[in-house]
Amino acid sequence: MKKDKANEARKLLSNVEHWKAFWVNKGPIYRNIAEFGAKVGNLKPAQFAHHVNKSKNDFAKWVDEAIGDKVLAKRLRSLKTKQAIARVVSERVSALKKLAK
Repeated sequence: MKKDKANEARKLLSNVEHWKAFWVNKGPIYRNIAEFGAKVGNLKPAQFAHHVNKSKNDFAKWVDEAIGDKVLAKRLRSLKTKQAIARVVSERVSALKKLAK
């Protein structure tokens, strides 16, 4: 059981295949959630607003569909600021790293 959780955590922390990477509008490319969490706070307001607004949250969709982390995706869906997203992703990455040991 513990081994299964560790394997799942490692999978969620790993890089996605290149065609599943998140390409920020006129910005960086995210290949895993740790990279995403570390860099999302640096996005320009227009870049962020392109992906997160009243009608959509591309980051939550990517985390759900490409990464496969349903827990994190659910938490991201309601967040609307770079700072909140960066904090929640950082917390999740830390928790997954502990499980992956």
